[in-house]
Parts: sequence; C-alpha cells; structure tokens
Amino acid sequence: MSGTTAGSGSTRTASSPWRNWAGNVTSRPVREASPASAEELAEVVRRAAADGLRVKTVGTGHSFTSIAATDGVLIRPGLLTGIRRIDREAMTVTVESGTPLKRLNVALAREGLSLTNMGDIMEQTVAGATSTGTHGTGRDSASIAAQIRELELVTADGQLLTCSEKENPEVFAAARIGLGALGVVTALTFAVEPVFFLTAREEPMTFDRVTSEFDALHAENEHFEFYWFPHTDNCNTKRNNRSAGPAAPPGKVSGWIEDELLSNGIFQLACSVGRAIPPVIPSIAKVSSRALSARTYTDIPYKVFTSPRRVRFLEMEYALPREAAVSALREVKEMVERSPLKVSFPVEVRTAPADDIALSTASGRETAYIAVHLYKGTPHRAYFTAVERIMTAHGGRPHWGKIHTRDAAYFSEVYPRFAEFTALRDRLDPDRLFANDYLRRVLGD
Repeated sequence: MSGTTAGSGSTRTASSPWRNWAGNVTSRPVREASPASAEELAEVVRRAAADGLRVKTVGTGHSFTSIAATDGVLIRPGLLTGIRRIDREAMTVTVESGTPLKRLNVALAREGLSLTNMGDIMEQTVAGATSTGTHGTGRDSASIAAQIRELELVTADGQLLTCSEKENPEVFAAARIGLGALGVVTALTFAVEPVFFLTAREEPMTFDRVTSEFDALHAENEHFEFYWFPHTDNCNTKRNNRSAGPAAPPGKVSGWIEDELLSNGIFQLACSVGRAIPPVIPSIAKVSSRALSARTYTDIPYKVFTSPRRVRFLEMEYALPREAAVSALREVKEMVERSPLKVSFPVEVRTAPADDIALSTASGRETAYIAVHLYKGTPHRAYFTAVERIMTAHGGRPHWGKIHTRDAAYFSEVYPRFAEFTALRDRLDPDRLFANDYLRRVLGD
C-alpha cells in the first residue's frame, strides 16, 4: 500500500531490503513509513495493527543485533528531528526521537549547554541510542538513557503516552531502555547542564599496570577507559576530567594523524591485510599498539567523548559487576594467547555507576563493560563464543544492540526487574504489535 498520510510524512511499499550499518542484518519490510509528527506516527501504528502487520522503528542501524528488523512496517524517523524546546529553568531539552546525537550535541553547544555524559560515537538517533542502552564511561555519570527526564511514546493502541517520574512512572521506569518492545518513542526530554570543558589525557600503559591500578584509575577520574591490544601487553588509556579550560584541542595536523590517519586510515589498511593474511595480525598489533603516543587536550564534552569511527566491524559487549572486570579481562587475554585466534581489534573497557532503569545493563549494580570487536567480514563466531562463555560465568549482561546469544531464561536470572518489564509489555502490547524474532528470543513471547 503506498501513498501519503496527512501532513508531509509518507507511507510506501518497501522497494528494497533494509540493512544495518555493519551489514550483518538484513530485513524485508512490506512497507516503510516516514511520519512527520507524533500524530502521523500514531496513525501509521493504527493502520499497521488493522492490517495485521508488525511495526519496528529503525534509526541509523548501528545495532549489530536484529532488534530493528521487521517483515511488517518499518518506520524511518528521518522527519521526526529537531529540538522542540529548551527549558533553562528546569535545565532540560526536549528533542524529536529521530534527531541524530551529532545534531543534538552541536545544537546544545550553540546554546551553551551539554549532556553530562555520552558514548564514543554520535551517529545514532536519540531514540535508537537510548532504547538499546548506549553508554560511555563514567565514575558518577551513567548512560544516555539515565539522563532522560521524560519521554513520549506511541503505544500499540495508537495512543500517545507521556511518561516521567510523576506521570506514568511505572512506564518511565522501563521505557527509557525499552528495546522498542513497549511502543514507538516520539520525543525525549534530557537533563542538560551549562557547557563545560573536559581535559583528556591519553597515555599508553602496560596490561599489568592498567589492570593492577584499575580500581584507583576508576576512583581518581570522572571518566576512565582503556583499550588492550590482543597479542600484546600494550594498552592505551584515556582519562577525561572537567577543567576550567580554556579550549586547547589537538593541533590540526597532530589531531588528523591520530584520529584519521592512525585510528581510521592505517587501521583500515591493517584490518584489511589481517583479514586477508591472519598470521600477520600479531605483528601488526605490536606495531600499531606502539604507534599511539601520549597526548593531552581540552575541549567541550562532545568533542572529547566522541570520535570518528570509519572502520566497519562487528561487536559484542558485556556488562559485568565492576569488581569482576579485571579477572574477566585476564581470562580473555589468556584465552586469546592459548588459542589459534587472530584478533585485529583492541578490547575496550569502560565503567558506569548503578542506575534504576529496569533493563539497563547497569541496573542496580556498579558496572564495568568489556567490548570485543572484529573487522567486518572476519569470521567472528569462535572468538565471540569464547568471550561470551567467560562473560556469562561472571553474571554478565550483554548490550542489547550488540551480538550475543542469550535468551529470556538467562535474562530473568541476571536482571532482578526482568519480570517487571515483561509484565509491563504484556499490558502495553498484549498482541505483540512491536515484536520480532529478536524480542521473542530476549523477552519471551
């Protein structure tokens, strides 16, 4: 069925399959819709229900799971963008759900405002990022979803629901990281603060030093993370802390060398060579892990937290109790060293404080994240399976948008509030209008 809805949005027969950013997920929706308002979106949902079609919304496709895949109606939120309002008294910003994080960050900076914390890329839409639990690293400040103060949701019956701590609080407790299972998010209100400066200190360290000092490095820095290069004893650490300024960004030439030439251009070449000739990967790792030098720079938050990621990859990430992180990472290192695996991508370690969102990977516990990656097109199953075995032995919770094999039975054990979420889903979407194969696996049916 093609044509246009009221207003400027459109509904059309899907002419080609949808693919995610990494290229590992494909789906064939019956039709696509691009609503231009919450009201148009609600009409799309009502029509899909009447036609017996399931509904999923897709952002920029940065999830590695099939969380957004559908054979029904695919909603593209490209017309649901922009800031609705800034409330300087409440220090909040309300933004349409399809707004890319990059546009939000730039617009906030122009207004002298900033989010408190963010992930390491900003290509995703605000709803896609929060619905899957996207996070950065932080001792005191949590995921992007933890900064939500209110959200607007179209439910399965086509109603527009506003949720906050005061209004529909039981929905708010779950829907901030809702996996697309409770409805379609149309707008989000985030807490913001006056823009501030962060000083980033990047420094190479040995694996033994960074793991033995991990607790101290976490305690002494507002935002600490590090990367370990498999087949080596080398790590690169990054400490981000607030400072009085002034801005002192990386020099144009040195910044380009680090962020584009080394981290994207040469890294892309190294990954391509490694995929073609796996035995050379350990040698490349030893050279590339020594190529990054110590540097310090100061800038506004989004320019420090985020960086360009042009090399395409597949990723698995697990959230562990923070006290288990070092032993789990050491187990990963030992596993790689005694296996025939050749791993070209560094392993990333970040942290988050406990939060109060039902299906947040940091729900109710101080958390450390261990993320493993492989270059696109590289067989990933053996490596990811071995890592997953280690992570689940520590009660790990996988990122909802990254590759894993866990199911509802597992999640009911590692999330104390899992039943609270599924009961809410039963109430809001009893006929499973927003279901797909992925949600059937992770939430049950």
